[in-house]
Amino acid sequence: MAFNHDDRRVALVTGAGRGIGKAIAVSLAREGFSVCLAARTRDELEETRRATGLAPERSLIVLLDLAQPEAPAALFESVLDHHGRIDVLVNNAGWAPARTALIKLKESDLDQILAVNLRAPVALARMAAIQMVRQGEGTIVNIASSAARLTPSGEAVYAAAKAGLIAFTRAAFAELRDKGIKVAAIIPGLVDTSLIPDNKRLNRGAMLRAEDVAAAVMQIIKAPARACPVEISLEPQSDPLSK
Repeated sequence: MAFNHDDRRVALVTGAGRGIGKAIAVSLAREGFSVCLAARTRDELEETRRATGLAPERSLIVLLDLAQPEAPAALFESVLDHHGRIDVLVNNAGWAPARTALIKLKESDLDQILAVNLRAPVALARMAAIQMVRQGEGTIVNIASSAARLTPSGEAVYAAAKAGLIAFTRAAFAELRDKGIKVAAIIPGLVDTSLIPDNKRLNRGAMLRAEDVAAAVMQIIKAPARACPVEISLEPQSDPLSK
């Protein structure tokens, strides 16, 4: 049974269990959104739910692996079944193995990189756009990466997937803006999360914070449709690798 949400907006955040996704979910809750929290680990999603301060009926948890072909449709169906609508989609989930030379990359890793970082966000954005057109408004935010432009060695497929996500965002922006739907990409540099291991060359104090990315997402959500940026690039004040 759908939750009665007549006076509430609904946001779906993928990769919501930690780091950037958790920060985005907390920011959305503070702005009065009900949220759907999607990721692979229940304990982490429960912690995010606690951080939002939202009751379970306003903070749906969906466990799934977006590398699986059927996962995006199942996730979207869960959101509509529970909340009845979607106002904001944040495609935050991402995955890549440790830096690996292209000729040594396993085919299974290649498939997972493309599925999580490109196929799933595109599939979710398509379904969200269909629903948002019916509603007459909505916001889709894709979290990309500066790797798409820096194209670092050992990250060829990840960089290609994120570059594809940026290109998709720009095309969808042009296609949907006259329907009242905002589509934008956030392109952050290195963000201080647990996904980036420590090493002697890395100055974590110079890195972006997850809350910086969340603030950029809220900027998109609050922008009027006629003046919404298609991209926001976030760069640290100094190079975290110059230590």
